[in-house]
Amino acid sequence: MMLLVLRIWYTSLNPVWSSQAANTVVLTIGLVAAAERIYSVEDERKQGANATGNTVRKAVSQPNWLLSGMAFGSLMFLTVWIFGEVSLISRWAVSGHPHTGPDPNPYGGTVLLGLAHGLMLSFWSWSSVASFAWFLIGIASSAGLLYLHTWSAAVAGNILAVFTMCVWPQLAGRFVGCLHPGKAMSTAMFTYVLELFFCVWCTAYKFVPGGVYARESSHLLLGFIMLCIGLGFLTGSKKDLNSIFEVKSDQKPFFKKSTEYIKLLLWLFVGAGLLGLGLRYRTYEKKLGRGVPKRDFSAMIWPFRFAYDNEGWSNLEGSATLLNQTGADFITVLESDASKPFIGNNDPTMWLGERLGFYTDFGPSTRDHTWGIMALSRYPIVKSTHHLLPSPEGEIAPAISMTVNFTGRLIDFVVAHFGNEEEDLDRKLQAIAVSKLLKTSSKQVVFLGYVTSAPGSRDYTELIENGNVQDIDSTDRDRWCSYIMYRGVIRLGYARISHAGLSDSEVQMAKFRIPDDLDNYVDNDRIVTDPSQVPEDVHFNPRFGSYKDGHNYDESIHHFHMSTPKYFKQTN
Repeated sequence: MMLLVLRIWYTSLNPVWSSQAANTVVLTIGLVAAAERIYSVEDERKQGANATGNTVRKAVSQPNWLLSGMAFGSLMFLTVWIFGEVSLISRWAVSGHPHTGPDPNPYGGTVLLGLAHGLMLSFWSWSSVASFAWFLIGIASSAGLLYLHTWSAAVAGNILAVFTMCVWPQLAGRFVGCLHPGKAMSTAMFTYVLELFFCVWCTAYKFVPGGVYARESSHLLLGFIMLCIGLGFLTGSKKDLNSIFEVKSDQKPFFKKSTEYIKLLLWLFVGAGLLGLGLRYRTYEKKLGRGVPKRDFSAMIWPFRFAYDNEGWSNLEGSATLLNQTGADFITVLESDASKPFIGNNDPTMWLGERLGFYTDFGPSTRDHTWGIMALSRYPIVKSTHHLLPSPEGEIAPAISMTVNFTGRLIDFVVAHFGNEEEDLDRKLQAIAVSKLLKTSSKQVVFLGYVTSAPGSRDYTELIENGNVQDIDSTDRDRWCSYIMYRGVIRLGYARISHAGLSDSEVQMAKFRIPDDLDNYVDNDRIVTDPSQVPEDVHFNPRFGSYKDGHNYDESIHHFHMSTPKYFKQTN
């Protein structure tokens, strides 16, 4: 609970992970606590063995170390996987605008309350029948989170939160009370790591050995976890942490009121967490809707690799600075679903949205096994639809089609992340699917896509011809993956900005003008590189330098490169 509250105040980030000193302290405390527990219980077991018949009686009364270890390891993983941050439930349940389901802020507060009420329920005495009924509710809620949508999935997730924290004290009590703590701890950690690897395999199946057998199998993982927890919860003697405190409180008056102190501390944490969410929500609401009416807008695409830089550290602060400096009105950030335990269990979409004051869309949902797409807009998102593109062989390819209201002028956007270059069939089917999305969009649409094909290739041609769009710069043949295409708007400028080590991929930007008369306008057909030949309000931010041929290899600064920026004007 304390970690969740800290992550609320740090806007989804874990303040400990980014500090080497904090990591050292936490690991040291954990090692000392584990060693103390192992040796203290071993000493008690040896002393008890000296008494006649004591060993037999103790062995019978102690929980099974294998079952307790598997149950506790599964419980730890479930807690981290789904409740490691209060925004995760929202990302499992999310859908397109306007019916997105609960936003992480403020509705993440319901997750915090659910976890707290689960701990409160753990102090009750449960009969065997009640325990079994409660476990069935836990099973049903886990299935609901996995298969229901938006608010229904979120409600199921909150019920699962109550169940998860309710069983924590009992399973933890059995775990620490095992006769062989070393074996129990080893089993718990082995179970945890095994489930973590399986979670990785479910999404990254294309890049790991044997991945084809685990492809999109989160239902199997969740089912195994609930089975392990159920076996530990329903079998064995009733022994929880509260009973352990009572046994040890004979000579320590403080522990006589341990339950009251625990409850008080719990609700203090909950209050601090809700306060943090409320303050953040109020600040965010004040930032929204500050886009001024205009007919020109800029769009940007950037694969930023889950908010980690090339050194492996969080790059959100640097990302926010870069995005702000570009002045882009609409931004799509690819590979942005960090709400997985092996990536960070955080929410870059929420973080950047709140920091920049942008409207956000995130999708498809985390449970759909994609790497995620984030959309940030200075102007309101009217509607959006999340798509899973055909991916029979490779990784699941996501896409989002949406409409943005530029102060009364509606513009459609289609953003997509194609699959692996090696999967020819996938790329072909994905290009066909996206071209259909473009063709059925309104007369004014902008495509921002990560297309793993070269300019002029089959897939590129499919998008241009059947999607009925134009390339922002068909003369730029030195591109791979990122593309900007459009229809029904006037192109004004095109720029490529080096990543400077903030990611391994560059930023691409384009500027457009919304024509006054959609049926009677002329697009700009002449390319110029001298910014003095176009109005100043069309210029890209000079902070990124000036026109530059070739790559920018200086990883200390972001700079225009690859023969950009370019501007477009009409031929006289």
